[in-house]
Amino acid sequence: MHTRRAFTNLTLAASAAVALSLAALLPVTSAQAQDKVVRIGFQKYGKLVLLKSKGSLEPALKALGYNVVWTEFPSGPPLLEALNVGAIDFGNTGEAPPIFAQAAGAPIQYVAYEPPAPQGEAILVPKDSPLKTVADLKGKKVALNKGSNVHYLLVKALEKAGVKYSEITPVFLAPADARAAFEKGAVDAWVIWDPFQAAAEVATQARTLADGTGIVSNYQFYFSSQKFLAADPKVVDLVLAQLSEVDDWAKGDIKAVAEQLSPSVGLPVPVLELALKRQSYGIKPINDAVIAEQQQVADTFLSLGLIPKAIKISDVARKSGS
Repeated sequence: MHTRRAFTNLTLAASAAVALSLAALLPVTSAQAQDKVVRIGFQKYGKLVLLKSKGSLEPALKALGYNVVWTEFPSGPPLLEALNVGAIDFGNTGEAPPIFAQAAGAPIQYVAYEPPAPQGEAILVPKDSPLKTVADLKGKKVALNKGSNVHYLLVKALEKAGVKYSEITPVFLAPADARAAFEKGAVDAWVIWDPFQAAAEVATQARTLADGTGIVSNYQFYFSSQKFLAADPKVVDLVLAQLSEVDDWAKGDIKAVAEQLSPSVGLPVPVLELALKRQSYGIKPINDAVIAEQQQVADTFLSLGLIPKAIKISDVARKSGS
């Protein structure tokens, strides 16, 4: 695989979302002009969506002289590309996107994580597919979002099944396009995360060849740009504290969370309940064990030629007390 082409494609795929991010930041009201701004990138699903909908972050930050600008992204790679070019200050992704971002020189800083949620991503096949095991993927077309968490799941699941990554044909598609390709039979399997995973299971009765259980951790990480963290760490800490409050509420009432998310996410409550039950809870500071696991992801991608150089996760991780 040509790493230069891989990074070029990843950046091009992100460009549209980044352009939208930049455009969203242009209009500034007179009130905003008097305040500083923290720009948060979020995805369609997760704790940041809950925090945004709850509306509790805005008054908390207002007390520190900050306003909030929220920008949605379709997946982790374009979100981190936006952080790289200075379009956002804070966001979250899974474990794989920051590996690509750091290797490309993005000024990211890990600031917190959520515990493992291995069931929250899976390799799916159509309900009537003849494929029964991951080993059956040899020679098949597999849809996935390039550079996302599921990229690592696929690599490790194949490795466990004794199939080389080079022995399958990856088809890089964003979730909506991958779902369409999956339903019409243009690909043999689809590696995807929740809530798209739950939606496909409910709507199409898709079967799971393997989820992350016993294969990958499927962490979620929170990031700040190095510049923003250095300038005002107390703002980052406040955002994390607010996320912890939302997290505490969410784990205690999954049905209520699903009902709140349903209108904005555009998925039925039962689908979201299924996804939320597979999610992990607890916003935690970065520690040595998590850094070591992330280093394994980076080293795996380097060995496959998916990133162009070796990286050290510890170089961009803010551990507890640091």
